[in-house]
Amino acid sequence: MLIDLSVKVTKESNKNVLNNDEAKLASFGHLGTHFDVMDKEFPLEYTKRDAIVFDVSQILDRDIDVSDIDINLVNENMFVAFYTGYIEKEGYGTKTYFTSHPQLSDELINQLVNRKISIIGIDFAGVRRGKEHTPKDQYCADRNVFVIENLCDLDKVLNERKSIEFTANTYPINFADMTGLPCRVVAEME
Repeated sequence: MLIDLSVKVTKESNKNVLNNDEAKLASFGHLGTHFDVMDKEFPLEYTKRDAIVFDVSQILDRDIDVSDIDINLVNENMFVAFYTGYIEKEGYGTKTYFTSHPQLSDELINQLVNRKISIIGIDFAGVRRGKEHTPKDQYCADRNVFVIENLCDLDKVLNERKSIEFTANTYPINFADMTGLPCRVVAEME
């Protein structure tokens, strides 16, 4: 079974994003589901990865931390996704969506990078908010870990489980010299 994890960009959501001061980069590769590649080259071998998604939707009013997941399930080269339900709750493209989203703790990000994963996937607008967003994306990209923002339908992959492994197929657009690459992400379930 295949599940599309890419947010559908509509005329309305596109208008909301482009009129939003918090999302000025959207027209430069950051619209909809996208990688923050930070001017790095996205390796083609990353297009198909063993993946895992963790349900962290119960975490409210604090950063998502290492203790909220079973880090021992995370292996080298994986696509590691986090389901918060935020994109479904808030709706993609609003000012609140870009300014009040969940965050991953610095410790969790560091542990994922140290495990040499390939991709961090999230159903919100950034692993960190505000002024921490771009530096943390750069930190990850400099270590060959790419962040995919604005995933959706991760709950369909989880199917009421706390975590589940699957195969992630990611198809970035072949842009060059960009900080963001729009992409389509498809979960392949056994």
